[in-house]
Amino acid sequence: MKCPFCGHPDTSVIDSRPADDNSSIRRRRVCSACDKRFTTYEKVETIPLIVIKKDKNRETYNRQKLESGVLRACHKRPVSAAQISRIVDDVETEIFGMEEKEIDSHVIGELVMNKLKDVDAVAYVRFASVYREFKDVNTFMDELKRMLK
Repeated sequence: MKCPFCGHPDTSVIDSRPADDNSSIRRRRVCSACDKRFTTYEKVETIPLIVIKKDKNRETYNRQKLESGVLRACHKRPVSAAQISRIVDDVETEIFGMEEKEIDSHVIGELVMNKLKDVDAVAYVRFASVYREFKDVNTFMDELKRMLK
């Protein structure tokens, strides 16, 4: 693996163990040129998942898009990076566990909202307002009432 610090192509694994979620391997590596250490994670490669968008277009599933949506919802909220990562991992585990080749974006959105609801109410409402495309204050209030039940 190429060193992220100096770009040297030769690095060595000095420690390998299961990651916290037990679905990946955490490897500590050291560069043979600059002696800097870094961590990599190894995950099982899955069949590419196609996401069906609201406009019926299809695109390849992208973890970064899911992660950035959750990050935006949690911006300036008391939600740790570990919690955000856990939400994304949990949603990803659920959607890949369905063993479907295609999945509607609304299914992913609902899974994210269910996870955010348990973590931070404001982050949940932020995500819901973008995901559900609130048109006015009344739809926003309806969602708040639904959440408070």
